[in-house]
Amino acid sequence: MPLGKFFAKNIGIDLGTTNTLVYEKKNGIIVNEPSVVAIRKDTGAIVAVGEEAKKMVGRTPESIEAIRPMKDGVVAYFDVTRKMLRHLVSRVYRRRALFKPRVVICVPSGVTEVEKRAVQDAINQTGVRESYLLEESVAAAIGADLPVEEPSGSMIVDIGGGTSEVAVISLGGIVTSEMLRVGGDEMDEAIIRYIKKTYGLMIGERTAEKIKIEVGGAYPRPESKKVEIRGRDLVTGLPRVLSVNSREIEEALAEPVASILETIKATLERTPPELAADVKDKGIMMTGGGSLLQGLDKLVAEKTGIPVLMAENPLNSVALGAGKALEDINFLKRVAILPDKKI
Repeated sequence: MPLGKFFAKNIGIDLGTTNTLVYEKKNGIIVNEPSVVAIRKDTGAIVAVGEEAKKMVGRTPESIEAIRPMKDGVVAYFDVTRKMLRHLVSRVYRRRALFKPRVVICVPSGVTEVEKRAVQDAINQTGVRESYLLEESVAAAIGADLPVEEPSGSMIVDIGGGTSEVAVISLGGIVTSEMLRVGGDEMDEAIIRYIKKTYGLMIGERTAEKIKIEVGGAYPRPESKKVEIRGRDLVTGLPRVLSVNSREIEEALAEPVASILETIKATLERTPPELAADVKDKGIMMTGGGSLLQGLDKLVAEKTGIPVLMAENPLNSVALGAGKALEDINFLKRVAILPDKKI
């Protein structure tokens, strides 16, 4: 047996639209950075990656561009994605290291074969030993400690930055699933549109995200909350400050929240009766950063009549699931999709 199997680092990657997480066996999650890359337009050279690059969004000079290489959970800018992955993976191992790592990288379950191959090609070009693709909903279920290999139905709702995935899993595979290209980013965009239409004020992505976190919600709060925001007045072109309350932001988020709820209902309607009964008994598990939207779990439980559980670590469930799959190569091969040949 090759020594590499014993000494190589094994890593799991949650390549998200909003954040990219890297899990290393034995050390847990060692990288958690925004999926943003700042590059020089003339040379394509990387200026910054992750948190440092995110701070540059909307603030770069003409010569530098801050790019989100992932859109709706898939590769939008292949070369930039490859550079980002190489940069992040290099934190775990040196490219010229003797023993190359085995990598599990997670992708949305509804992506096309071309999109799957693009992700795998991007990671393979970082110089790894072998790579496997794992569907995000399966990884999230594993990370949330659901019994994915048992002959019973487990329902997972994973709401990420670019996509929301709803799946019923049994015997290590997806029985029925729906992927919606609506997530935390779409919620931010809905807030931007609402503020622009209602107040004639243009705000940026970071401000919209702040509003969502501080006063956003899917279910009415007992008491309304307010947050002060700053933006550019569309009439005068000058900076302006105003205050918005949680009731307004609930209204702004109504459409993306309704889309997620309809996707959950549609998945339940297509679930075989025996597995649907299992879901009714065990409840719906919610993961992903979008699941933390205030009152969303309560709304889902109310509209479906099924108990809703929150993962212990919803932001990291996918990466943790990828890491757990790495612990057992036979299990990994059973649940992975498109395992690549050794390089």
